[in-house]
Amino acid sequence: MMKTFLAAAALVLALGSASAFADKAAADACAAGLAPDAKAIYAASISSIGSGDLKSVVTASTKSLVAAGTIARGTARDSAMAAGQCLEQAK
Repeated sequence: MMKTFLAAAALVLALGSASAFADKAAADACAAGLAPDAKAIYAASISSIGSGDLKSVVTASTKSLVAAGTIARGTARDSAMAAGQCLEQAK
């Protein structure tokens, strides 16, 4: 009985992990086509997906990148929106 339970639990965990990797792979593929500023926002945000709502994560990353001079302030909003569309796939 215990072996059956452990095998079932391992299967559930393995299947859950596979779908998470598929979602990340789709998000990465989406990000590959982004403009450089949007790619920077994506890269700064991807590790924080799941730690808060997507809008807050992207907003914080974008503000930080603008303050550091890494991305242009004038295109930050459009870049954040584009990155957010890709990040949505990783959720």
